[in-house]
Amino acid sequence: MKKSDNLAIRAYIPSDKEEVLNLHRLAMEAIGVSGHEPHWNEELDTIETTYGEGRGLFLVGTIGDRIVAMGAYKKTGQDEAEIRRMRVLPGHQKKGFGKRIYTELEKRAVESGIRRFFLKTSVLQDNAKDLYRSSGFKETGQVVIDGYDCIVYEKKLIMENK
Repeated sequence: MKKSDNLAIRAYIPSDKEEVLNLHRLAMEAIGVSGHEPHWNEELDTIETTYGEGRGLFLVGTIGDRIVAMGAYKKTGQDEAEIRRMRVLPGHQKKGFGKRIYTELEKRAVESGIRRFFLKTSVLQDNAKDLYRSSGFKETGQVVIDGYDCIVYEKKLIMENK
């Protein structure tokens, strides 16, 4: 691994907002999804209230001062959560950054009592599908969201014995 590829993972802070929005836009455009519905971005405008105060977790991955990866989980019940907003900046993909963000999300989710993850991802997102399958997710269905065919995945999280 090159020194420039050292990824640091940390919790989102409000000053990250513009970079997070840009990362989201660039990642979506890279898979051919541009000019998407404005409501797709609503939670990115309210990260602190959507994911804060025990409602979930939003992480960013940085190289130096630049955000190159992100991901989140949002609680949907007492012990379950939905994986959301997994993105890696085009040009930084295929370096394991998405896997590292996901692994940290799962670790922290387990520590907070989450027992099950689920998510939906577009059939267009081959890298995402590979990540989820390699992380132990199982396909449980398909849905259409705003005209895009999506796959539904689920994973039961393993609790460590202490």
